[in-house]
Amino acid sequence: MATSVSGVGSITSTGLGSGLNVTDILDRLMAVEQRPLELLKTAGGALSTRLSNVGKLQGLFSTLRDKANVLTAPTLWSATTATSADTSAVKVATGTNAVAGSYAVQVDRLATGQTVTAAALPSASSTLGAGQLTIELGSWNGGDALTPPTGFTAKPGASPVSITIGAGDTSLSAIRDKINAAGAGVTATLVTDATGTRLSLRSRETGAENAFRVSVDAAGAGSGLGALAYDATDAAAPMQRSTSAANAALSVNGIALSAASNTLTDVVDGLTLTLVKPTTAAVDVAVASDTASVKTAVTDFVAAFNSLASFIRTQTAYNADSKTAGALQGDQSTLALQSQLRGVLNEASTASSTWSRLSEVGLTLKADGTLDTNATKLDNALGNLGELKKLMAGDAGTTAGMGFVRRFVESMQWNR
Repeated sequence: MATSVSGVGSITSTGLGSGLNVTDILDRLMAVEQRPLELLKTAGGALSTRLSNVGKLQGLFSTLRDKANVLTAPTLWSATTATSADTSAVKVATGTNAVAGSYAVQVDRLATGQTVTAAALPSASSTLGAGQLTIELGSWNGGDALTPPTGFTAKPGASPVSITIGAGDTSLSAIRDKINAAGAGVTATLVTDATGTRLSLRSRETGAENAFRVSVDAAGAGSGLGALAYDATDAAAPMQRSTSAANAALSVNGIALSAASNTLTDVVDGLTLTLVKPTTAAVDVAVASDTASVKTAVTDFVAAFNSLASFIRTQTAYNADSKTAGALQGDQSTLALQSQLRGVLNEASTASSTWSRLSEVGLTLKADGTLDTNATKLDNALGNLGELKKLMAGDAGTTAGMGFVRRFVESMQWNR
């Protein structure tokens, strides 16, 4: 039987006795034709893997750069921590200018604001009448616990605030809202108990100079608004004072001090003291260098260095058993980076007069290119923070005189 062809190029029969395996022949021909394509796919896959690993390498490099920048930042080495022996009485926080030291803080009196309260009315909707209130900040002069003040001195820089109470604003709640909206340096609230509702005024800020007096114009006095007048020199004033404005009285290391606020930021450079309650004895406050943050910065740098070194080692290695090479084997840029990483650590530094190598403070370069940390040595080095700073971040202008981490910042060309 002859081989027949139907259509164009379509073999429908191989013919009896021909002995040809046409299907196999076609498969082989197709495989030969597809070989270049498969090679391209393989090459493309290798290139994609290579690019992916370069991206990972850049990411690890960027992380190491960031950790090195933390270790060379001046704020890290100058940071301090503060503790108080009694946080229920004195709280403490440090800023950038704080220096290590100890302080004895005794609180004799907290700073307070003035509070005055009017007579009770049936409810918050009870009315007084129209008129004008004038509130003035200042300090009361003279007087004591038994006798009233003899005068009033206006607060420097503060101006009296006049508040008009119109015909529709005469209820206690409306007067409260008008006072609060006026920005007069006082806060108005309504206090209700079994006897009725009272309007209470309190200084927004503490301190003797934040006391206040309230005057009412003649028309207001006739309309009932005079019930809100207050003058400490007048024992018969309609509103009664329940709390006097006063400065905080305290001592630091035996030095007597006075402050308008219970939060003191200028008594000791870089230190913020918050007075919570009076004390019967001095509270010990200690300020120390923040070695914990430095230790964290060092360990973070080591972790970032090891991640990068391990990745480079893996990607440039050749596995003799599987006869496979890492995606970056033979890449000159990667190998140069590996060499540079080790070179920065291997050269001794003269930045510190106490140590010249990282191994002396607990950081040792291992055979695999990673760093090993000896916690005991590092902790001991943290006890000499000044010299450790030089060893890590010193900058003497020469490679030999630079701290080890400073070399990374300078020689690794971070910004490229």
